Amino acid sequence: MIILYRVDDRLVHGQVVEGWVPHLKAEELAVVSDEISGDEMRRAIMRFATPEGVDLKIMTVAEASAYLPEAAKSPRKVLLLLPGLAEALALSGKGLPIPSLNIGGMHYSAGKNLSIGKAIFLNDEDCAALKALSASGIKIEGRGVPSDSPLDLMEAIA
Repeated sequence: MIILYRVDDRLVHGQVVEGWVPHLKAEELAVVSDEISGDEMRRAIMRFATPEGVDLKIMTVAEASAYLPEAAKSPRKVLLLLPGLAEALALSGKGLPIPSLNIGGMHYSAGKNLSIGKAIFLNDEDCAALKALSASGIKIEGRGVPSDSPLDLMEAIA
């Protein structure tokens, strides 16, 4: 079963490894990124950061659209990590049901002029993507770690 759908541009890092994995008792991290799936150095870094006893699967959006429906039916607890909203839109567009989407970290870069919380910076394209995802029925929250109070991102960008 997919226990959390999370957008975080850092993917496998401290908040995920120390916060979400033990909180959710995740057995697998599934990273969906066309860019990272072809980058052996970044793949290796993520393998080193993944906790012992937790599987790591790194795949393209196309591979994920075939794998995730099966993962959703499995008893294994899968934490899905996406580097950005483009991947969430792509998976949703391929018919993958995403009940809710956690936005954990979208860090500052040029043009990201809307700041929400500690680590969510958005540009107009991000806001449009969030609105499209929300309009398709996906509940969207902003939250870095399980102990944080969820932020209503849709209210913040309205």
